[in-house]
This record gives sequence, C-alpha cells and structure tokens, in this order.
Amino acid sequence: MSDVDHSDQLPTVLSLCTGYGGIERGLSLAGFEHRTVAHVEIEAFAAANLVAKMEEGQLVPAPIWTDLKTLPAHCFRERIDVLTGGYPCQPFSAAGLRQGTEDPRHLWPYIYNHIRTIRPVRCFFENVEGHISLGLREVIADLESLGYTVAWGIFSAAEVGAPHRRKRVYILAHTDSLGLQGVRPDSNTQGREGQVERSFRLRGRATTQHHWEAQPAVGRVVDGLEHRVDRLRLLGNGVVPQTAALAWIVLHDQLASE
Repeated sequence: MSDVDHSDQLPTVLSLCTGYGGIERGLSLAGFEHRTVAHVEIEAFAAANLVAKMEEGQLVPAPIWTDLKTLPAHCFRERIDVLTGGYPCQPFSAAGLRQGTEDPRHLWPYIYNHIRTIRPVRCFFENVEGHISLGLREVIADLESLGYTVAWGIFSAAEVGAPHRRKRVYILAHTDSLGLQGVRPDSNTQGREGQVERSFRLRGRATTQHHWEAQPAVGRVVDGLEHRVDRLRLLGNGVVPQTAALAWIVLHDQLASE
C-alpha cells in the first residue's frame, strides 16, 4: 500500500523576506515538521532560486509574492501557524547608516500590520546584532501589544561549527491560542526534553566536530562562476539554517518553561 500524504495536516508557515529559505530549513533541522504555504521575496535572483529549488523537488511548490507591502494578508487570516521572516537589516546594521525608522527599507510596520491581520500562533524572526540597540525594543513592544509572549537571544554560526561568528538576533513569539492545525505554542515533534538535548548537540558541534570546510578562494577575475555577485548577495543576506535551528529550540524551550 502506498504511503499516505499527510502534508496538508502539518503546521503551516508563511515565510516573509524568504531569501534562500534558511529559516524554514532551520525549522526542519530542529525537528519541526511544517508546510510552507507561501513565500514573500522581492529580490529577483532570490525568487528565481526558490523557483529553481521547487522545480528540482528540493522545495515544496508554493506561491511567491514579490512585495511585502502589498501582501493580501487577509487571505491568510487564522490559517497560519508560524510566520517567519529575516526582515531587512540595513536600518539597524552597524555596517550601514543606522537610520532605523527613517530608512526606506524599514519593513517592520508592514510586518506588524500583517501579524495583526493574520494572527499566527507563533512568529520567528532574525536580524543583525545591531538590532538590539536600535529597533528591537519596539518590535517586542509591538508583539506584546498583540498578546504575544516574546523571547529573544543572540546566536552565532560559530556555535554550530561554522568557521565564522555571524552573530544574529532571533525573536520567537507565541500566543496561547490554537493554530489552524491545532498546534499549541508549547508543542513540538521533539518534546521539551528532546529539544534541550538537540540544542546541546547542535552547540556541541563547534567543539566536537571539525569546522566546516572553507570554500575555495574566488579571485577578482572572471573564473566561470555564474551570477557570482547575485549569489554572494543571497548568501550574505541569508540565514545559517543550523543557527536558526538552535535559536528555535532554545527560545522555544524558554517560552515553554515560563
């Protein structure tokens, strides 16, 4: 007898500012089975990469909306269990002008309105370390005003064995309501003890396993690498899935223990 497809019974995810899907991959690595029902991604190369992965069977096919500002959030109202997003870091990054709310790339007000409309059970976000001193307080206050309990922390790629630090802020928020699939905020396929064990295992990679192998050096001349600039931009703005997995597990456990 053939296997029965239960994908329509999995918790649903709406991915904002998807990039290459690092956050959603992190959820999978953390043992959280889910179904991404839609992506929002404005960068043409990033969107094309998602389409290519869908065509190759590496991603489940899902629509891609190109402009977060015009997303018809009402279509997803009370149909999303987890809303994810690595919203633009430029307004907060120490590498930029740190214009905060004055930066035209500041998308949090739109995300806040989408959360208010959609009412997901959980929200899981990623941003740069500079967000702590600029903007994070407002994000947490906005989430709490909508009835969410919030946990956040700094996590680095080095913690999961990468040869670089890449420290990032992760934010996890949840409500006490049930989602579309009846998934409670304190539930997970791993269970709380399994999550803690997995978090220690992820963090242990940095000391018990060899570091990730470095990529070959790429010189300043044409070497045949197609779309080099676009790929570097995609990777530079992307999320390390293993770090996202660690953040999900640790913050999830923190909220579950409160």
